[in-house]
Amino acid sequence: MKNRLDKLLSIKSLVTLAMTVVFCTLALRQSISGQEFLTVFTTVIAFYFGTQTIRSADHS
Repeated sequence: MKNRLDKLLSIKSLVTLAMTVVFCTLALRQSISGQEFLTVFTTVIAFYFGTQTIRSADHS
């Protein structure tokens, strides 16, 4: 359980979560368009999960 918490609190995870919150807020305030939000959010999430998958494969 502690290992999962450590992974969740990694810098990469915190940056991903912070960016998600910021872009959700901007989208709700209509400071950015839905298309801009989708582009940025998809890129961030793809990078995050892509690096997680690579890391998991390296440890196997």
